[in-house]
Amino acid sequence: MTMDMIMQYFARYGGIAIFVIVLLEYMNLPGFPAGVIMPLAGLWAAKGNIHFIPALIITVAAGLTGSLILYFLGYKGGELFLQKYLNKFPRQRPMIEEKLEWVRQKGSVGIFVSKLIPMIRTLVSIPAGVSKMDLVKYTVSSTLGILVWNLFFVGAGYFLGDAILGYLA
Repeated sequence: MTMDMIMQYFARYGGIAIFVIVLLEYMNLPGFPAGVIMPLAGLWAAKGNIHFIPALIITVAAGLTGSLILYFLGYKGGELFLQKYLNKFPRQRPMIEEKLEWVRQKGSVGIFVSKLIPMIRTLVSIPAGVSKMDLVKYTVSSTLGILVWNLFFVGAGYFLGDAILGYLA
């Protein structure tokens, strides 16, 4: 799929398209990588199709929604899932227990920092839920980390929009 096709998709479905694609990415489901979609959302804003702040808010809301879904999956069924997984793959027990302990020790700061690290930023939500991290602390630290991450990517698309458009022309 070309960038032009994605931009047409944005034009047809607007902010809903951005929200759904970013939500899927934050839930680690197949879709377009947010590292592509978020700059395109910024580019779309630079072209005047949406304002920058609403584009950023949509991506943050989608990221937080996906993160909370994974948090609650970990909170409600994580222990059972982990036990089944560890029974099947016992060699991974030390690594998984280490990550759970890291989340417990680092708390909110760990969640914030994790949201700034590719791959880990989407996966950290499950151990946070499994470890029963306080929901308010999790939500605040996730929101701040997601905001910083998304601001960088949406902002890059917005401020480099003319350069990207010139390159594509």
